Amino acid sequence: MLTLICVSLLWVPQVVLSAEVNILSERQEFLLRPFLDVFQEQTGIKANVVYLKKGSLERLKQQPGAVDALLTVDIANLTAIADAGLFQPINSSVINKNVPSKYRNPDGLWTALTARARVIYYSRERVKLNELSTYKALADAKFANRICTRSGYNKYNVALISSMIAEHGVAEAKKWLQGLKNNLARKPQGNDRGQVKAIYQGQCDVAIGNTYYMVKMLERDDQRPWAASVGIFFPNQNNRGTHMNVSGGAVTKSAVNKKEAVRLLEFLSGDLAQFMYAQVNHEYPVKSGVQYSGIVKSFGSGQEGVKKGVFKQDKRNLSEIGSYRKKAIQILDEVNYDK
Repeated sequence: MLTLICVSLLWVPQVVLSAEVNILSERQEFLLRPFLDVFQEQTGIKANVVYLKKGSLERLKQQPGAVDALLTVDIANLTAIADAGLFQPINSSVINKNVPSKYRNPDGLWTALTARARVIYYSRERVKLNELSTYKALADAKFANRICTRSGYNKYNVALISSMIAEHGVAEAKKWLQGLKNNLARKPQGNDRGQVKAIYQGQCDVAIGNTYYMVKMLERDDQRPWAASVGIFFPNQNNRGTHMNVSGGAVTKSAVNKKEAVRLLEFLSGDLAQFMYAQVNHEYPVKSGVQYSGIVKSFGSGQEGVKKGVFKQDKRNLSEIGSYRKKAIQILDEVNYDK
């Protein structure tokens, strides 16, 4: 039934396009294109896209006026480009209604479009749920030689460290990061899925990763055993809540087609696109009332206080977290995390 729903949502007939918007996207084409097809059908606006894995800041500096809207996959990128003065206020009552204030820049320079939880993956065989509690507790001695992570400089880890600075201050965050490094079972390496593979292979018991990677692994025959070997734990449910990162969008300062760029972001924050994000990409919608996918509802099963994937999220505005990005990188250097 879900497949039929998704297919019906993504089918669009030929339309005459009377306007255009030029997009720079860090999201992969196979994820974004279905949304843009529906957007074009509903609005008559042609969506021209350049896909770029990294280097968006440099591209916007080099080609002013060539890009109207930026779609990116991390709060650090949104913060860095906003700090460089390359965005302009979106000024949309639609987006303000659709997206909670914690997921929007206070000056209207960017908006989140989806959320992703940075969770603890744990071995179902070697870890008991009562061993797990908070991010900070991962620095405890009981986890010595039991933790795997990807590079500390990965954008998702930088955002997590930034959130630790926001919550505990620089000194405590640095102490925590040193403790986390001391507990590593191996040198930081690989991606989020690679950490789950390491748990499956017995190299470590615990790892940090984004929730949607579980779905990506379940979709592949060769990685399904990795996914089956771990559970998902949402940290900090008794205090600040689990750290959230986002994909997001913004209107460039030099946008030629500003009106069309705003309409794109309004569409992506609306009911239909948010439902598609949830059901097709298995991310968390930022608009309230949109149903999670079935697999996402299963995350955290057996964890006290988590029901059908609903968990306590960190309420801190992501702009504040993003503001500590440089400090996060500084303490990563100081503890030589990746070495």
